[in-house]
This record gives sequence, structure tokens and C-alpha cells, in this order.
Amino acid sequence: NISETVKRKLSLGARILRVGGVEKVFKQFFSIEEGERLLKVSQCYLSTTSGPLAGFLFISTDKVAFCSERSMKVFTQKGHMLRIRYKVVIPLKKIKCVNQSKNVQEPTQKYIEIVTVDNFDFWFMGVLKYQKTFKYLEQAVSQA
Repeated sequence: NISETVKRKLSLGARILRVGGVEKVFKQFFSIEEGERLLKVSQCYLSTTSGPLAGFLFISTDKVAFCSERSMKVFTQKGHMLRIRYKVVIPLKKIKCVNQSKNVQEPTQKYIEIVTVDNFDFWFMGVLKYQKTFKYLEQAVSQA
């Protein structure tokens, strides 16, 4: 739905402006190592067992990280509701390889797969500036 996509992008832009830029959003969501630099941020979807999650893919000199655009409701053992963001952090040193893939029936649907040294794989789709993001990812992993 086009209007839903536009709304999401506007709320994303508003959040980035409110916090003071993508670098500050990255620092707010994740712990940063000394000397770590943010290289690239891309809007995308992370494939999960319960469906794709919209969010940001951050590529830094130390890690690849994903944070969902919206918070999710979870409940504590005592029944209290919490709102949390879905986050994934993969240290560059733990990445075995990154792969490009596309849907054979629908070649415009491209994916980025990240495989870790312990054989977990993460699939990102709908990546804005796909080729540029993949290039940054490859460079970051090769320099780790």
C-alpha cells in the first residue's frame, strides 16, 4: 500500500530529524566501540519467521546492526507490557560471508544474506540503494 509506505517514510524522517541525524540514532540504539564509525545506513526489511520487519540496516567499522522502525509489545512474566525495538547486532568479525540474491520469478526483488561463522543467516530485503549498500557491506567485512 503506497500511502502506508509514505507514512512510514515520513515517520522515519521525523524521527531522524527529532534525534538529530542517523549517526545519533545509531548511537542511541546501539553501544558504540571507541573509534567506531558509521559507514552506511539503509532502510530495509529483515526477514523473520513471523514476516518481514521494517527498519534500518546500519553498517559501521565494527558491526552490522538492524533496528526495527516501530517498537513491539512484549509482556513480562508478571503481565506488564513493554515496548521494545527488534534489534540484531552482528560483529563484523563474526560474519563468514555476505551474498546477493534475487527472486527468480521476480528479478526486481533483491536480497542480501549475511551468514555468520556459527552458521546463522540473516536476510534483508527491500534495501534502498541495494547495490551501494551491498558494496559497503562487502568492504566492511573484508576490512574486519
